[in-house]
Amino acid sequence: MDMASFRYQVRLLFNLAKLILAVKNTSMPMLNELSKTEDWIEPDDVPRAIVTYGYAAGQAESMELDFHSHAKSQIMLVQRGALTCEGDSGLWVVPPRSAIWIPGGARHAIRISGALEGYNAFIDPALGPPLPETCCAVAVTPLLRELLVRASELPLYYEENGANSRLLDVLLDELARARVEDLHLPMPVDRRLRGIVSIMTGAPGERKTLDTWARQAGVSERTLSRLISQETGMSFGRWRQQLNVMLAVQWLADGATIQQVAGHLGYESVPSFVTMFRKVLGMSPGRYMAERYSG
Repeated sequence: MDMASFRYQVRLLFNLAKLILAVKNTSMPMLNELSKTEDWIEPDDVPRAIVTYGYAAGQAESMELDFHSHAKSQIMLVQRGALTCEGDSGLWVVPPRSAIWIPGGARHAIRISGALEGYNAFIDPALGPPLPETCCAVAVTPLLRELLVRASELPLYYEENGANSRLLDVLLDELARARVEDLHLPMPVDRRLRGIVSIMTGAPGERKTLDTWARQAGVSERTLSRLISQETGMSFGRWRQQLNVMLAVQWLADGATIQQVAGHLGYESVPSFVTMFRKVLGMSPGRYMAERYSG
């Protein structure tokens, strides 16, 4: 073996030891540190059916993990802050005490802004019980949260029998029972619609009519309405309402007040915004966020 090869292997062993020590530590590693090439170990390369770890990101303005996929499925719990996940079938917002489920092989991109803390588990799709076959946001029970916390404390190469196996079996059972949350926004593929989506997400307070958007896209109002229905399964009004709710949840999780969110979304009054929010999610924005920060 030449000296260059020897040094390369020594560095690999050093980095592996450094990551194992970080995973054994009960404090959560920083997500932006684990994303560095020299520190990151792809979960698919770890010879364990379930790979778990905690993550944290500081007060950075924004962070984005571009489109990628894993052979293992992924459950990503948000404990503090919020993130958005975009896949081939749409966009999800994940507020505190919720999680995003990403099946093995599904392409996805993660975007965050501000502080974020949570837990990840990568799961071999061959394991039972049956788990969702598509991306979805799921509510996290206190038991599921504690199971993810406990599993994240396991060493990277934990012993696979005994108490560890029983812990992970219960985690899978609780995950299978998780309730799907209505925080999904179907994303169109049509180039003209994607242009409208980009403008709307950048300036959601502009309350343009369908006719105005149609003229901007260079199509008739009828054509635009048909395209939106075909590609999202929603009317234009319902799609925009869902977008507003998802943006509201993200901003509230980032610390904005209800008054600020209502103004950002172009509502003339706070009560009208609260009514819309309650209609979609079944409770007021204040109660919705309080439930996710309680306990």
